Amino acid sequence: MKFLFDSDTWQEIYGSIRKNKIRTIITIVGVFWGILLLVGLLGAARGLENGFKKLFGDFATNSVFVWTQRTDIPFKGFQKGRRFNLTFKDIEVLEKEYAKEIKLLAPRNQTNGTIVKGFKTGSFQVSGDYPVLDLVQKKDLIYGRFLNQNDIKNNSKVCVISEDMYKQLFDKKEMPIGQYVKISNVNYKVVGVYKPSNTIDIDGDTAYIPFTTFQKVYNTSNKVDWMMITANEGVDIKQMEKDILLTLKSLHKVHPEDKRAFGSVNLGDQIDKLMGFLTGMQFLTWFVGIATLIAGVFAIGNILLITVKERTKEIGIRRALGATPRSIRRQVVLESVFLTTIAGMIGIVIGGFLLMYIDYKWGSGPDSALVNPTVNIPIIMLAFFILVVLGTLIGLIPAYMATVVKPIEALREE
Repeated sequence: MKFLFDSDTWQEIYGSIRKNKIRTIITIVGVFWGILLLVGLLGAARGLENGFKKLFGDFATNSVFVWTQRTDIPFKGFQKGRRFNLTFKDIEVLEKEYAKEIKLLAPRNQTNGTIVKGFKTGSFQVSGDYPVLDLVQKKDLIYGRFLNQNDIKNNSKVCVISEDMYKQLFDKKEMPIGQYVKISNVNYKVVGVYKPSNTIDIDGDTAYIPFTTFQKVYNTSNKVDWMMITANEGVDIKQMEKDILLTLKSLHKVHPEDKRAFGSVNLGDQIDKLMGFLTGMQFLTWFVGIATLIAGVFAIGNILLITVKERTKEIGIRRALGATPRSIRRQVVLESVFLTTIAGMIGIVIGGFLLMYIDYKWGSGPDSALVNPTVNIPIIMLAFFILVVLGTLIGLIPAYMATVVKPIEALREE
């Protein structure tokens, strides 16, 4: 390790670099661009992943939404095009047969209604729900509370409204809790106000009322418009969706191969696709970054080969004066490692500033696309280690070329 602290060695490296300033700068830029590209792309990929996670927020991502449509295949005496509804019997059967798989099941009914407060009116969606909805799709409450089990039990005429509904129907700074609004000519007491979600929001501006109250007011009996089903951890959500649809088809005498009778959205499946896209993007990032690094390191090797060629006579003199092939090889390899290290450090520092700019430009605000674009320190260290190893290996080629020529032949080189 003494040669690392030998001033003569570093003076010779410095002299070689100073003689070829432009060539050295071009060489460093090649490696610098590779590490900068790698850091930038990895940070952007992480920011995109964080953006997706922010989008999902507190929503139960291992969820399936199920509703009915028209049948597409005649079955057991029923014609094609038959309409039917989900019922509470379906809920009971699913909760019993899939007790181990299902974590939460939220039956829902929805309609459009006019909401009136004094002389102010607005048309919004009205949803009959159970308190369990707040566990599937968490509400960020500004005032009051969400629906509770007593509301369901007592068929209470209470409602939870959105912030936009509150602003449209109430005076500024007016406390809404405890006041009454009229929904489809029925008075409801406001018990909560929630903020619109910056994450997945399947409802938009909706007034939530107890499911049992919805049944009585709108005379829906045991009809269910659609249901949200959340699986327990570790359950295959795709298989559970298939099994549930097959069970519902059996209950409603629908052909097992009828793909149009039920509509469904598997949120877990959609998220898996997004995560697969992110994984592919990260792989592509590493491939492009490493390929660029290798190209830059090869450029260093080519430059050093040219430098060795130009210094053939100098090397011959040093050999004639007693310099060993090993010392010459070490100097050439050290110069290669030095250039790759400097280029790598510059690339990492500039890459850090680039990620800070990306975070400032696209990482803040409710519509941020790249949230907290960062790269883990171990990954940076791994990339830097790969760079140094490549610099060492590529330096061995010109180092070998520097010592393969015999001293007498090197002294004859013009």
